[in-house]
Amino acid sequence: MNMKKILLVEDDIRDVELAISSLEEHNLANEVAIARDGVEALDYLYRRGAFADRPAGHPVVVFLDLKMPKVDGHEVLRRIKNDPELCTIPVVVLTSSGEEQDLAQSYEQHANAYVVKPVLFEAFTKAVQDLGLFWVLTNEPPPQGRK
Repeated sequence: MNMKKILLVEDDIRDVELAISSLEEHNLANEVAIARDGVEALDYLYRRGAFADRPAGHPVVVFLDLKMPKVDGHEVLRRIKNDPELCTIPVVVLTSSGEEQDLAQSYEQHANAYVVKPVLFEAFTKAVQDLGLFWVLTNEPPPQGRK
């Protein structure tokens, strides 16, 4: 069975650990690939660098932080949505930024959803669980591309 992967693009190790533990409750954590900056995210999606040997296919969803080193989330989002091979992958911006400029720019770049990370532990856990359940179990993803 081909498992549905989530790509979590997040540079804060505490948020990564919390997201993984939140998804474990619904047996989704083993389906999470982690990219700690925008370069790693693009390497994962294009199967290059450390991810050159990963199996073909795209993640069912990308959870994308905006404020990251090397290549920021806005640039990652722009590249995903402007690439004919990647553009149908749902991208959920999962960020601490509630700034209107980030929100507007994300939707202009065709983000599928924008979620401000809750500050409280319980609220963050619930938000990640709800996102994982919806995008992995409820949502019907687009058919895979030509690859």
